[in-house]
Amino acid sequence: MKPLVSVIIPTRDRAAFLVEAITSVLKQDYRPWELIVVDDGSQDETPYLMPRYPLLYVRGPQRGVAAARNAGLKRAKGFYVAFLDSDDLWLPQKLSAQVAFFERHPSAVAVQVEEIWIRRGRRVNPRRKHRKPSGYFFDRALKLCLVSPSGVMLRRDVLVELGGFDPSFPVCEDYELWLRLLARYPVYLIPKPLVIKRGGHEDQLSRRPGLDYYRLRALAKLLAQEPRLTPAMRLLLQQEAQKKARIFLSGAQKRAKLGEVWRIQALLQRLLKYPGLPPYVALPS
Repeated sequence: MKPLVSVIIPTRDRAAFLVEAITSVLKQDYRPWELIVVDDGSQDETPYLMPRYPLLYVRGPQRGVAAARNAGLKRAKGFYVAFLDSDDLWLPQKLSAQVAFFERHPSAVAVQVEEIWIRRGRRVNPRRKHRKPSGYFFDRALKLCLVSPSGVMLRRDVLVELGGFDPSFPVCEDYELWLRLLARYPVYLIPKPLVIKRGGHEDQLSRRPGLDYYRLRALAKLLAQEPRLTPAMRLLLQQEAQKKARIFLSGAQKRAKLGEVWRIQALLQRLLKYPGLPPYVALPS
């Protein structure tokens, strides 16, 4: 029997976290699934622990989380795909709740669940702006990432249609993919906290520099390459790019980071002067 759900865990040097993440998958009250762990060049004991578990272990050179997720997707056999970051955990009902949702809504292509946020061992409440919408929310997704890799389940064919994650994004690779997804499809929400999202540790991708630049790069790519953008989507995208660029440029100029200023201004030129968009704003100085 082919697994209905393929679970993909990308990891690098997180053996202790990874064992807990795998255990949370093993405790799921839903079957059938397959588990694929993609090791992005770990130098810790990860390779020696993996034979203990019923999973497909894929080990390769360090190429980044986007490439690791794509490597798992390439090997996935399930109709649905669910990603789990190696520092996060699932509650036992996570997969069963999402499969049940798809059974009730056969036209849906993506659904996510709510999360419990833990920072340095303490539970914290997400701010209002982080509350997950349900359905079509392309406009809100432009502002910040509102789809959680550990919380979403998608049809595999849709991920293949989108081309997977872009490995040229060392950070914000999820933001970039979810924008492409939301430009075409709704993402629904099951309002139950079935993921434990753990943060605050030093190797978190969201703590790395360059987030603002790669968010703008994601907007530029979407504008240039996404054929299903409506005129309203294009205008919203342009407006959000201008807001993000102003914030980034202000900080870069204060820090005298002239290379960063040049990169953002070049991106902004592409965004604000893209054919078909009204040149209603001037580039920030």
